This record gives sequence, structure tokens and C-alpha cells, in this order.
Amino acid sequence: MAAVTLKDVAERAGVSIKTVSNVVRDAPRVSEATRKRVLKAVHELGYRPNPSARRLRTGHSGLIGLAVPDLAKPYFAELAQHVRAEAAPLGLTVLIEETLGDATEELRLATGVGASLLDGVILSPLRVSPDELAAVANEFPLVLLGERSYERDQVGADHVLIDNVAAARDATAHLAGLGRTRIAAIGVDQQASATSRQRLEGFQLALHEAGVTYDPRLAPAIKEFDRRNGLLAMRALAALPAGVRPDAVFCFSDLLAVGAQRALFEAGLNIPDDVAVASIDGSDEALYSTPSLTSVVPDKTAIASLAVKCLAARIRSDVPLPFEVHTAPHWLHARESTNGGRQQLFP
Repeated sequence: MAAVTLKDVAERAGVSIKTVSNVVRDAPRVSEATRKRVLKAVHELGYRPNPSARRLRTGHSGLIGLAVPDLAKPYFAELAQHVRAEAAPLGLTVLIEETLGDATEELRLATGVGASLLDGVILSPLRVSPDELAAVANEFPLVLLGERSYERDQVGADHVLIDNVAAARDATAHLAGLGRTRIAAIGVDQQASATSRQRLEGFQLALHEAGVTYDPRLAPAIKEFDRRNGLLAMRALAALPAGVRPDAVFCFSDLLAVGAQRALFEAGLNIPDDVAVASIDGSDEALYSTPSLTSVVPDKTAIASLAVKCLAARIRSDVPLPFEVHTAPHWLHARESTNGGRQQLFP
């Protein structure tokens, strides 16, 4: 059976091939009635755009990649939804890749190797080094997400991030503001990742400003930012003598905090009366946990919008563009894990 073409859709909808092309690309200046008629014909005929053909006509396929470490983590799954939502109005389709934090895979995607139809990639790197990225960043349209552990001009790529130091400082200051003086940190990872280093810096800064001494016994090392590591770290902290055991804990991710909350439940400790808990990510997991979790919320809509627009501009520009670093906003959402009581989610 022959593939359905733009001409077939145009004949079914009673419009020109150019109009069908405009609708498929989500171009402006097409009336809503015409758009609906064309989309109805597209659905009835089962038309699917051909990226290879589009690239031959325009030099672009309209496909971009989003590469994240772990889609099982709510933060990245939610971010992927936002990226797709921001890309669609620009006529871009997002292909999502999971790197599992493998440096070789991150580097492959940063150069577009093995993804010949992609016009560019939004990459959240975890393991690839700045020197490796610097060597390839100019070869392919690339936008980086997450922590920046290098100088502004070292890597030739746009970068979208939140201020991790400020975010961690805000969460820790909130705990100190509740009068807590033995504040633990869960998230000091053994790989000394940029995320861990920056959030630890913000944590220590807030302690200093509150006149609270940093106690390394209250910052156990972990392997991954997941529930199990949060559980194990909090179990160790809960087992400390009464005079050392924390009365608050700042977790470097929502998943770590969920694990920590489980350990506190097992130990018979009340949240927040015995131990207040705060974290970073602003995921749905924080909203629906019991008790609901106080969390710093990165503006994922802004992160996605900035990343997609930077990449689209770089793809479509005929001249080299200056590389930019964008810092998305964040805010603290205080919930039951620090405020106590019971709060109705959607009153």
C-alpha cells in the first residue's frame, strides 16, 4: 500500500498542498476551520510526516532529542512533558532518550552520532566531563540542562539551570527558621557530582548564616538520589544518640526525602515534631507523599521553554549565535513535613 502524501490529504480536505504543509508544521495564518478540516483528513487517511523528506526540502527534520539520565525519576519525567509541550507550538517533535548517566551515551547524543535525523539535542549530562563536551559542543546544536561545573566559555553550548546553591540555601534556611539546630543533609554522593557539591554548599551557607555548626556526622554519603538511599541514610541518622540525632533533614531530591520519611516512620519518629523534612524537586511525589513534602520547586515550565527556544533559534539561524546561560526561577513550597497539621491538597 502506497504511503499517504500531502497531495492525498489536500485532495481529501479540498485545500492546496501548501495549506496542508502549513497545518502539519503548525504554521500561523491558517484559519481554525481550515485547520480542523485538514487535521480531520490527516486522521482519516493516517498521514504521517516523513522526516527525511522534510529535511530534503527544508534542511531540517523538525525532530529534536531530549536526553535525560533516568525517566523513572519524577523530576525528569515531568520535565519531559514540559519540553514536549513547549516544542509542539514551534513545529518540533521530541524524541526522548534515557542515558542512565552513562558518559559514553551522553557524549554520543551531544554530537548527534547515531541520530542523523535529529536537528539538535537538549541534554541533561550527569557523567560526561566538561573537557569532553567542550571538544564536541560546536559540532551539533546543543542545549545543556542542569548544573554547570565549568567556566562560562569553556563549553560551546547554551545552558539552562536553576541556582542550586540558592535553592539549597532556601530549603535549609526554612528549617533553621523553625528553630531546628541539628540539621542533617542527605545527598552528599560518593561521586561528588556537581548537583551534590552545589546543594551541599547552599546547605552549609544557610547553616553558617543561622549560626548552626556543620556536623559531618549528619551528612552521610549516599550512592544515588533515590528512595532506597534516602531510606538507608535516614535509618543511620535516626540511630544516632539522642543528643546528636537530627531534628531536621534537608534532602537533595524529593526521592531521597520520600525514602527518609519512610525510615522516620519505621523508627516511630513524628514528622515534623521530631524531625522536619525538606527537599528539592517540586515533583508530584512531594505533593502526594504522606505527610506532604516541603520542597523547593524549580520552574520546569520556564526550564523547558528556555531550552526549547534556545535550541530552535540555534537550529534555524544561518549565522553563529552567542552562547547563553539562563537561570530559571525557583520557590519554596512549605507543606506538612515542616508546617505540621493536615493540609487539603485541592480545597
